[in-house]
Amino acid sequence: MVEKFNYEELGLKVGLEIHRQLDTKRLFSPVPSEMSDEVDFTFQRRLRPTISELGEIDPAALEEFKKGKTYIYEGNHRLADLVYMDEEPPHMPDEEALRVSLQISYLLNATPVDEVHFMRKIVIDGSNVSGFQRTAIIAMNGKVDTPWGSVGIPTICLEEDACRIVERGEKEVIYRLDRLGIPLVEISTTPDIHHPEQAKVVAKYIGDALRATRKVKRGLGTIRQDLNVSIRGGARVEIKGVQELDMIPVIIEREIERQVNLLKIREELRKRGVRPEDITEEFHDVTEIFQNTGSKIIARTVKKGGKVLAVKLPKFRGLIGKEIQPGRRLGTEMADRAKKYVKGIFHIDELPNYGITELEVNGVIEKLGLGEEDAFVLVAAEEETAKNALREVVQRAREAIEGVPEETRRALPDGNTQYMRPLPGKARMYPETDIPPILLTAEMKDDVLANLPELPQERVERYVREYKIDRSLAETLVNDERDELFEELIARGIKPSMAASILVVVLKGLKKEAPIENITDEHIREAFDLYLGGKIAKEAFEEIFKELARNPKKSAAQVAEEKGLTLLSEEEVERIIDEVVQANIEVIKAKGMGAMGMVMGRAMAKLRGRADGKLVSSLVRKKIGELS
Repeated sequence: MVEKFNYEELGLKVGLEIHRQLDTKRLFSPVPSEMSDEVDFTFQRRLRPTISELGEIDPAALEEFKKGKTYIYEGNHRLADLVYMDEEPPHMPDEEALRVSLQISYLLNATPVDEVHFMRKIVIDGSNVSGFQRTAIIAMNGKVDTPWGSVGIPTICLEEDACRIVERGEKEVIYRLDRLGIPLVEISTTPDIHHPEQAKVVAKYIGDALRATRKVKRGLGTIRQDLNVSIRGGARVEIKGVQELDMIPVIIEREIERQVNLLKIREELRKRGVRPEDITEEFHDVTEIFQNTGSKIIARTVKKGGKVLAVKLPKFRGLIGKEIQPGRRLGTEMADRAKKYVKGIFHIDELPNYGITELEVNGVIEKLGLGEEDAFVLVAAEEETAKNALREVVQRAREAIEGVPEETRRALPDGNTQYMRPLPGKARMYPETDIPPILLTAEMKDDVLANLPELPQERVERYVREYKIDRSLAETLVNDERDELFEELIARGIKPSMAASILVVVLKGLKKEAPIENITDEHIREAFDLYLGGKIAKEAFEEIFKELARNPKKSAAQVAEEKGLTLLSEEEVERIIDEVVQANIEVIKAKGMGAMGMVMGRAMAKLRGRADGKLVSSLVRKKIGELS
């Protein structure tokens, strides 16, 4: 990755928060931690912020409350009991989840606490039915060593995961309860990361420790990585939902770029002499200017009785349209803030456009009495809605004069980020009164410490040493989390080289042809059972996996039967080879063993995975030898 910035000069600070689901029962009730689309009950709730013991209201909670949304919860009785409907107190935490958390703590060089105390963290976006999430510190003061220096891990927490989002509407949000209560380990680092690539190294090390336990869930949504990024003169920004390891440096670079550009905008605004108090909530009705507009959005709004309101932003002209991340501008950030009320905004730096003419733009400029450096923002909506949206624009404009606002943002697929809400305040936590303190005994700690699993890199070394497989195969097995299945197959009697080849070479070779993520471990076990039972040849795996990827509801045996991939008897194989030999007898007589490759290729094409390659080779060699 080419370095665009001098990170030391910028004072870059990055901290990580990594969340990973544990593959145990739910944290506060002995319910399976499975996901399901089966729904046999629903209920709804409204959530409200409360004042903390210190008399404060959390700003993030207040922001969610302003949206005025109703939350609908879907569930089924097998996977959601009264605990997860917030109708019954929580049970004692799952012991296996506690032990796995301890394992992770030791692997990250952390010191476990003596007593676990659960707390309630206020969350009123509907993702927790109760309006809070239960969380507890398990260990403290861990560390990760990197080529750039050590990075601290101040806390390792065990908490309950939130509900799964199903549908997000303007006034209603639908959640499913199947994810609520799944144990989740949260690992936080200190902001001692000073290079984007260092963040990736730390995230991988933590991920390796988590996977080493073999008790973490796999697949989309089971791991969530959040970044906290700041530069000197900027602000701490929390970036949520970073899924891919390789995207971590990209997202950090893009956030540095955003903050650098916002600081440049701040300096220009200061040069122009504008102050936050100069930005007022004085909204002008300019609907009359757009009576015959060509803008479909505005015309549709006016026809429904809505208004077009404008606000003056003194000295902002040319800066609202300034790019701060690739394809995103200060105006985009204003629009993101307004989105809780309207779908979009119009601003002077992008006009005339979108059906709005220069004549209409000049009409607004004249109506608002704008100078050459002044800007305006337009919103078309029902009057009160438009005012609320413009208040958000005004707030973001005031923040631009100050520099970089502290906020929570979501990671976008291209590496950019988008506003979600203000940073949560400190008045979010209070004691959980339904769960007594849990003593982590010396015996439990000693037992966990004495039985720590090997880290992934250690496992790679062992595979190379014990099973004599290629290092790149071993690394891919471990990185793709197929290592447990690999060892299971070896225990069943499969040769290590064959198991590794099928799990890595064959499966990855199909990636461009079929959705291999649909192939489950159970599919793979079934296919190997057919092989061990003498039902299929190893050459049949590719065809079977290709069909299972496209039709995952089928079984390996069903595919083998449908595709004619079940092994032929030796007599049937010999008969087909005889046919191939007779069809090419002149070439064989002329070339002798030199025709071996050609005959093998044609024989295998006719047999199509229904015969073992070694048997075919032996028979072909014998037939050619008889004719030479």
